[in-house]
Amino acid sequence: MSFRSIIQDMREEIGSISRKGFEVKLGYGLRSGSHRVLRDGLRPSPIEALKQSCWANLPPELLRDVLTRIEEAQALWPHRKDVVSCAGVCRSWREIMKEIVKTPEVSGKLTFPISVKQPGPRDFPLQCFIKRNQATQTFYLYFSLTEALTDDGKFLLAARKCRRATCTDYLISVDADDMSKGSGAYVGKLRSNFLGRKFTVYDSQPPPTEAMLSKCRSTRLLGSKQVSPRIPAGNYPVAHIAYELNVLGSRCPRRMHCVMDSIPASAMEPGGVAPTQTDFPQNSIDSFSSIPFFRFKSSRMDNFPGLSNPQKEVNLILKNKAPRWHEQLQCWCLNFRGRVTVASVKNFQLVAEDCGTGGQNNNDVILQFGKVGKDLFTMDYQYPISAFQAFSICLSSFDTKLACE
Repeated sequence: MSFRSIIQDMREEIGSISRKGFEVKLGYGLRSGSHRVLRDGLRPSPIEALKQSCWANLPPELLRDVLTRIEEAQALWPHRKDVVSCAGVCRSWREIMKEIVKTPEVSGKLTFPISVKQPGPRDFPLQCFIKRNQATQTFYLYFSLTEALTDDGKFLLAARKCRRATCTDYLISVDADDMSKGSGAYVGKLRSNFLGRKFTVYDSQPPPTEAMLSKCRSTRLLGSKQVSPRIPAGNYPVAHIAYELNVLGSRCPRRMHCVMDSIPASAMEPGGVAPTQTDFPQNSIDSFSSIPFFRFKSSRMDNFPGLSNPQKEVNLILKNKAPRWHEQLQCWCLNFRGRVTVASVKNFQLVAEDCGTGGQNNNDVILQFGKVGKDLFTMDYQYPISAFQAFSICLSSFDTKLACE
């Protein structure tokens, strides 16, 4: 049997697993019409079937070669779901795939759910779009698969707006159907103050570097109803967003500043490094207990000794790029390179504020957001922020702001 035949046979085997055993709607997981994991106790699971097949005892060198070729061949969604399926076969397959699949910063590809918490590529932005449902106050982030925004993209994140007496919360999840804080798919939230002028982005997990656990009014249950309430969930502030006041009501765009608490300003220097999460903490009772890419669980503060004595460092600050006034159109304009087609006060571009680090050109757009339809918006982001951070910043633009415009 030729190596090409081995690859083809293995793809068919993995494709069968994708259709039968991993059709779940969970971030980068696979999706089916029912959005549920297939649980049929009368038939052997696809994983068990694969373990009993000829692929269970492949030599490590051959297995690595096969998985490498699959990863290289399935570069785009929806075909990249085969890579996720390979990682869910068993521990040895998972460890090999974790070594083969690079982070978005290096590869420019989004593969596993943890990718939404990792910085984007350095050389080009990842093009995404946000769909808004005004009736349900929900927002959905998709990774663009084609240039046509009318096509369905790869689902990344979802958020639900929750109004409170003194603030507004946007609960963010990797599950489009479950955006509750008690869900195992909950990854963080955005909270505004009463005026809607200041926002704080909270991560459900501590960043890889130092972070301080903020006061948490409640304890979140994770994974299922059987999770012990003794496992507390933390709200870790990773960014602060502030919109400048415009009490005179002058005709000018919104002005905003974003302080990225979890990203040092040195990340913008040549050779600088942004903190990168490599995995979600494990949850042994999760439905996919053998697959770390589908596990979510809060961790205690004592598991992160570096948090108790953080080293102070200058944080990265993002500011909106100043637009220019167009005399003929009589409006403020920014060059969105064709990605924004509808004028809106929500449109913005963020660049790094000069902190004297001698880093890259401050005119390089790190995040841009703009309107292209009634409830359709584009979101393009790149290093050093992640999809989760970019989505949170864009959500702040949807909120009502008193005395800011």
